[in-house]
Amino acid sequence: MTEQERYLFDLQGFLVIPNALRSETVSLLNQLMDAKISESCVPNMKTHRFVGLLDWGYAYRELIDNPKVYDYLEELLGTNFRLDHDYADIIRSDKGPIGTNLHGGGTPFNPSMYYHFANGRMYNGLTVVAYNLQDVNPGDGGFGCVPGSHKSNYDFPDEWRQLENCHPIITHVVGPAGTAVIFTEALTHGTLPWTGSNERRTLFYKYSPHPVSWAASYYDETLFNDLSNKQKDILEPPNARYSNRQSRKQ
Repeated sequence: MTEQERYLFDLQGFLVIPNALRSETVSLLNQLMDAKISESCVPNMKTHRFVGLLDWGYAYRELIDNPKVYDYLEELLGTNFRLDHDYADIIRSDKGPIGTNLHGGGTPFNPSMYYHFANGRMYNGLTVVAYNLQDVNPGDGGFGCVPGSHKSNYDFPDEWRQLENCHPIITHVVGPAGTAVIFTEALTHGTLPWTGSNERRTLFYKYSPHPVSWAASYYDETLFNDLSNKQKDILEPPNARYSNRQSRKQ
């Protein structure tokens, strides 16, 4: 992470990482998603959420420790961070799976989703890597946020939460397929109504510091026989990472 990137994340609560996925990887991820959509969705569906992507294929498991974002996560979450949960959202038109309300924010304090700065470094709770599998252009909709809200000392005004009537304070974050947006869940954010000519396809890989969990369920590394030791470490359940632990086979 460069000094400029540190400044921007501290200022905004998010960073845009261009080319976080190679074009070949984007193509393969889309092919695997096409098969899941054909298998699970009705032809006229407008939006759908797939929860749990790691069993879709190795291309999805490779993203556990994507080298394009790994160092960012280590700086934002500390060493031994863990993958908390993952899912994909598809939007063909209008609202996404959870609607268009803004959520998250620095206040009130949430012990699983927070932002704090002390001793010359950033500390984050649940932190998201959101990958665009299709282009997101200005005016299309999709990810929107309130830059700097992760540090707010006041509650976000309820009358500004609805993104169908987008308040000027909202920033629409765009990027071509392969772009990643890294943001803290302490950032007030949501999904603008989708008006793009293509589908919105976004993968959400959400990470936490090693002792913390947002999700109530944990990964089972034994379901996959192609994981590296590094990936197994990232899938480990929350704990203090003491040396003689028995949370998984070492």
